[in-house]
Amino acid sequence: MMNRRDFLKHCAAAVEGFALSSYALTAAGCGLSGKTSQANVDRKPPNIVFLFIDDMGWRDVGFMGSRYYETPNIDKLAAHGMVFTNAYSNAPNCAPARACLLSGQYSPRHGVYTVESSSRGQSRYRKLIPVENTKVLDPNTVTIAEAIKPAGYVSASIGKWHLGDDPQSGPRAQGFDVNVAGYRAGHPQRGYFVPYKNPELSDGPPGEYLTDRLTDEALKFIETNKDKPFFLYLPHYAIHTPLQAKAELIEKYKKKPGSGGQNNPTYAAMIESTDQGVGRIMDKLDELDLTGNTIVFFFSDNGGVKGITSNEPLRGGKGMLYEGGIREPMVVRWPGVVKSGTTCETPIIGVDLFPTILEMTGAPRPAGKLLDGESIVPLLTGAKGLSREAIFWHFPAYLQGKAEGARDPRFRTRPGAAVRAGDWKLIEYFEDGVLELYNLKDDIGEQKNLAEALPEKAKELHRLMLTWRRKVNAPVPTELNPDYNP
Repeated sequence: MMNRRDFLKHCAAAVEGFALSSYALTAAGCGLSGKTSQANVDRKPPNIVFLFIDDMGWRDVGFMGSRYYETPNIDKLAAHGMVFTNAYSNAPNCAPARACLLSGQYSPRHGVYTVESSSRGQSRYRKLIPVENTKVLDPNTVTIAEAIKPAGYVSASIGKWHLGDDPQSGPRAQGFDVNVAGYRAGHPQRGYFVPYKNPELSDGPPGEYLTDRLTDEALKFIETNKDKPFFLYLPHYAIHTPLQAKAELIEKYKKKPGSGGQNNPTYAAMIESTDQGVGRIMDKLDELDLTGNTIVFFFSDNGGVKGITSNEPLRGGKGMLYEGGIREPMVVRWPGVVKSGTTCETPIIGVDLFPTILEMTGAPRPAGKLLDGESIVPLLTGAKGLSREAIFWHFPAYLQGKAEGARDPRFRTRPGAAVRAGDWKLIEYFEDGVLELYNLKDDIGEQKNLAEALPEKAKELHRLMLTWRRKVNAPVPTELNPDYNP
């Protein structure tokens, strides 16, 4: 059997101008799965639908164990694809997670570390001067949309962008042909009902709900581009605050008993509206006979907000480097390649999805483009693991806010970093150099810090982290804050 590199060279030689995707070549007998047929050989490159939900926690969907939130359409998607139980965002909050996903690069490469200022919280409680944060993704950064354009793709960003405004640094400046509702804001400025006061989204009729409207726009894009390969990036504003939902759905959940710490009727109603939109998109793909040639990703940008939802058994939530802040629900449905109802436990992270989509679409890596992730296509096609040793997080910023599971009462996190290697995870805090070591296989809730009991293991992971920091030139804050006076 040929190795993966030879497989890709063989497939690339079989097509001109990237007219066929790796999916079509797979079905044509290039060595992964599927049956050979002329119809598959003639198939256009696969469409990509990327459903990116805002602030959805690891356990906020039925397929991950929620018994309060109702997500039948998302659960159906999971049943027809592969569920990743150890899928991670690159950051514990919105903007850096998006910058990493779209660029395929860790935060030190582009400088987007947090949302707004890195000096959040009262100055007298901040021991260090944090690393300055970049609020927009540099337009010179090659995004997924730009990278797959040579393969014939038309791309749309419909929803939250949070990395700058068009035309300078919004979606259209980053290779997307269509931008609906995306600009610098990280949440609906007016709310989820019209008027939206969104410069990239005209108001609909009175009573229109934003999540429904974005789904409508996504359906229009699919319909318009059904005869060409398309990339639909649908980053919903939901389920980010402000918590606003349709009255009838809120009433439904008021009558339903909470479960497992999840008991917010408005939040539940927002999740159900999001789920309904997923169902409408899947129905549209069926209606247009596109399902068999469309790869669907379902993912979230960071963990659920503590006090609104429960991420248990994970510790913490949005804004923390504990599992509740960075571990996400994730599904990939790839008809003809991914076996329905499968589960993958290998840790993957947001930067992996750029090289994955390149491989899926048959698009070449842009000249000079540095990618930090690893394609997960081998996992989708049955491999047991990836070649790398670890994945990393770097958060040299302060994020205020009292929340259950945080290390201290004033900050969801202080400047720090984390690494996961196998079952082991290490967190380092830059203010005091404290290390926390957890075995996630035995202690998914990160309750037992093993750093003192297993100093050699802690040193091993710390060395990995230091080596990685040198590789990506990750800045670590060291300057003392003259205002510090706890």
